[in-house]
Amino acid sequence: MSKEAVFTMKLEPELRADFMAEVAGEDRPASQVMRELMRGYIEQRRQAREYDDYLRQKVEAGRASMRVGLGRSNDEVEAAFAARRNQVVAGRA
Repeated sequence: MSKEAVFTMKLEPELRADFMAEVAGEDRPASQVMRELMRGYIEQRRQAREYDDYLRQKVEAGRASMRVGLGRSNDEVEAAFAARRNQVVAGRA
């Protein structure tokens, strides 16, 4: 991959010194580590967007299900699980 772009940033002198010491300790160029950090950040954001899209689709599917009468209300779900809890407790006795 061509490395023609220049990225300039401002940061605290202590942060730069600590970073440069760490990369020197690994005998790696600072630019290589920064590229890895940037790629990791990009991947993390991509995954977060994909999860948000997935979650949005699941919520919309649930809402659509409720609109056509296929879902259950919170009260119905609570009652069903209360009955299950009671069965488990009764089975232990």
